[in-house]
Amino acid sequence: MWHDFGKRWGEGTGCGRWGGKKGARIGGRAAFAAAILTIWLGIAGTVHGQVAPAGDAGRLLISPGATGSWFYLQYGERKMPGVTGFVDVDSRSPFGIEFEGRWLEWNQTALVHAETYSMGPRYHRNHGKLQFYAKGLLGFGNFNFPYSLAQGRYFLVTAGGGLDYHLTRRIYIRAADVEYQNWPQFTYGNMSTVGVSAGMRVRVF
Repeated sequence: MWHDFGKRWGEGTGCGRWGGKKGARIGGRAAFAAAILTIWLGIAGTVHGQVAPAGDAGRLLISPGATGSWFYLQYGERKMPGVTGFVDVDSRSPFGIEFEGRWLEWNQTALVHAETYSMGPRYHRNHGKLQFYAKGLLGFGNFNFPYSLAQGRYFLVTAGGGLDYHLTRRIYIRAADVEYQNWPQFTYGNMSTVGVSAGMRVRVF
């Protein structure tokens, strides 16, 4: 049941509650992933082409953080809390990169749990002490099936956004972070997860 990263783009068995017309399912997955990838590449290209003022050239702002998370997993309609760790790497422009890891390990039933690891560009805008942001991430998710009878690793596409509050010079409160995750290669057909997180981040550079 192991799936190599990126092995079978958009493939699924169509079993059980994930059933439906396979062609439509694959087309929907491909369209969704293509849209996210287009946004991802477009923002990345803009970041690459951004010309910063001389005084800020090469300046990166690095902010690690952590949040508590609450996610809905479509598999078995599970609602699971977890923790998230992330690092935001921003420039003086509105563009940056986010690295994220999430562990949904609590409130398990039948030992089902998931971990995700992803990265991608983010766009942020400041309004007073508030910072609004949007992001598009690519990565993979590890999924543990009931009673640990099997495990799988799957390609993962994430779209999200949120709001940070600038509490002090270096500390930001992550008031809300909302994400929609798509697992296009999941064993029983396309699966999605959606959730919200809250916590804080600290600028170290």
